[in-house]
Amino acid sequence: MYAKDKKDKYTNNIQAILFDLDGTLIDTAPDFIRIINKMCTKYQHTSPSEIAIREQVSAGSFAMVKLMFGDRLADMANDNPQLLAYRQEFLDTYEADICVDSQLFAGFDDMLHLIEEQCKKPWGIVTNKPRYLAELLLEKLDLTHRCAVLICPDDVTNTKPDPEPLFLACQQLGVEPSQCIYVGDHVRDIEAGNRAGMITVLASYGYIPPEDKDDLSVWGADFIVNNPKQMQNFVANKL
Repeated sequence: MYAKDKKDKYTNNIQAILFDLDGTLIDTAPDFIRIINKMCTKYQHTSPSEIAIREQVSAGSFAMVKLMFGDRLADMANDNPQLLAYRQEFLDTYEADICVDSQLFAGFDDMLHLIEEQCKKPWGIVTNKPRYLAELLLEKLDLTHRCAVLICPDDVTNTKPDPEPLFLACQQLGVEPSQCIYVGDHVRDIEAGNRAGMITVLASYGYIPPEDKDDLSVWGADFIVNNPKQMQNFVANKL
């Protein structure tokens, strides 16, 4: 579970835990798989494999749209009008049917209750997902009033890997960054958490391409958890 020896950074004074959203706290890939398959059928493209889609979820909507259309869009800049039009259709389709199959990872509802009721600590989300989609997803999963803070790209000037969103979350919670744990499944999550001075946890069960899994220790996380059960154990032992 340990990525490297940084035990001196851990103070046993953790006051809050923050999560990335997609691929860390909530398994949203099934809905993206369904929507991508729907759009590929519409445009008469061969659908990518479910594994390939999962590996791109944490990379964001542009990456998923480029995956969907393959070589046709792969080299397009993100400001290309055609790419932007496909991306907007993708986001509109997702918004209209956002939470058919998405759910908390197995056992995470119990984990959140442990944080809330036994540890008496707040938990929150710092994500690169647009606020209107993040709020809708949390509402559908009945998490809105349990989540103590939600920070999205709309709230900051600089998104992850910049630490600004994490600093804002701490400000809203009234805690110091050194008193927080940040959990994510993308290298930008770990970079942002480290730059903020937080305890960082890499959720290696998340949406990580196989080529990036060769040596996850190079990401610099304080801890690595390999499956949702390990995540639950980590929280139980560290809070």
